[in-house]
Amino acid sequence: MQQSIKQAALGVAGLAMAASFALAPVAQAGSVPESSDPIKLAINEWTGQHITTHVAGQILERMGYNVEYVIAGYFPQFQALTDGTVSASLEIWSNNIGDQWDNAKATGQVEHIGNLGVDTNEGWLYPKHMEADCPGLPDWKALLDCTELLGTPETFPNGRILVYPADWGGRSAAIIEALELPYTAVPAGSEGALVAELKSAWDRKSPLVLMFWAPHWVLAEGEVGWVALPKREPACDTDPSWGPNPNATGDCGVAPAITFKVAWKGMADKWPVAYKFLKNFQLDDEDQIPMMADIDVHGKDLEAVVKAWVDANEAKWKPMVDAAMM
Repeated sequence: MQQSIKQAALGVAGLAMAASFALAPVAQAGSVPESSDPIKLAINEWTGQHITTHVAGQILERMGYNVEYVIAGYFPQFQALTDGTVSASLEIWSNNIGDQWDNAKATGQVEHIGNLGVDTNEGWLYPKHMEADCPGLPDWKALLDCTELLGTPETFPNGRILVYPADWGGRSAAIIEALELPYTAVPAGSEGALVAELKSAWDRKSPLVLMFWAPHWVLAEGEVGWVALPKREPACDTDPSWGPNPNATGDCGVAPAITFKVAWKGMADKWPVAYKFLKNFQLDDEDQIPMMADIDVHGKDLEAVVKAWVDANEAKWKPMVDAAMM
């Protein structure tokens, strides 16, 4: 992930290369671009989001727009979207955005501009070999008898669950508390740290439970199981009598995620064709995953990987541009 963030930070410098793209600009209408001001696209903390954003950004550049990539925290970005200092964010996960999206939407300055199309999964996973040492998995109740197996000096007498970096939110800690599990949520420093621990657990045949998501390239490198937490239903968040803990809400797993796009309200007036393109824009996990592997496994440059995909897949994205130009 550190490599991906470094590449994202270099994205603005890479804008000067836009004129060198092999393909001619796809949009020739005299009104495009409607403004030479940069369309500012949010960059968050994971490689898939970088890919989504740079694919859209490179297509916008081919349409004639000036694009900047702005490193913005997943939650803090909504203030920037509200005041227009960020124009759009293109990969929001519905199940981990908390109140930030609702609060931003309530201002009337940020709007939902359609689903992205990435199929997802999210929750606690473990290396498959761990089932031999923690009988009963994937049922979450099996973890009650595996605290010693998963404990560390920093969490004793509790077990350890490795969770997302602190600035991604605290959902795992809330689930642990609601289910009254004898575990401590220990935040990883980055996406890269999560990946490194999972790969190490596979290599060493060691136990591990961590919060993770799909699609992700690393899940093609070894077998995993997903902890079967109580299925999330609306009553889980409002009715303490629902679920295994009659004294708490939130005693359930993560809701299935929908990935969607959001934009600053003023974008529709300032760059109407770009706005319509971003509403049309779709990218699926089958397109994302090979690019993730090229960047995170093979160390290829983010901009170069995305450019290769855009060059090779005009048949996929050109209709989105054509529809925006109508």
